[in-house]
Amino acid sequence: MNRSFLPQKRHRAREMALQLLYALDIRRSQTPEQALELFPLDEDPEIREYTRILTVGAWERRLDIDNLIREHVTGWRPERMVAVDRAALRMAIFESLFSKLTPVAVAISEAVELAKTFGTDESGKFVNGVLGRIVRNVPVDEPGQEEAASASADGGIPKPEEPRPDPEGTKAHAGDTDS
Repeated sequence: MNRSFLPQKRHRAREMALQLLYALDIRRSQTPEQALELFPLDEDPEIREYTRILTVGAWERRLDIDNLIREHVTGWRPERMVAVDRAALRMAIFESLFSKLTPVAVAISEAVELAKTFGTDESGKFVNGVLGRIVRNVPVDEPGQEEAASASADGGIPKPEEPRPDPEGTKAHAGDTDS
């Protein structure tokens, strides 16, 4: 892959992952694999793979991510947030803090842009504020130089750590309601 196209490919993968996470949040009976099968994914295999990594990873770790949000953000339970904002937050936290695929600043910037595009008038500010509060209070280990170097050397997208299984499967959280 041409290195100059990597940011555009990742942006496109994030757009698709955000839409898939939103759909999964609304249709709780669907698994990430089912959603990926039904979603018209881009034909580029690197974009499809990064979309899959973000969607499956963020969805499987959503309980951990939502707990992190509850821990650091007063007055905003994830289940009461706008669904697009919740999806952007889950994706950014998974991509930067949990899997360490992307530097935190990049993940925040992308999440804010996607929230502005797909969310409400206030979504960008809200997502930025929530992510800012979390990263100020959580120790952040940026992706290592070795991982970044190997990704750019072969032009590929690094693989995340193996996601932890969700003990609740794809069931809704107790007390979840529509946004």
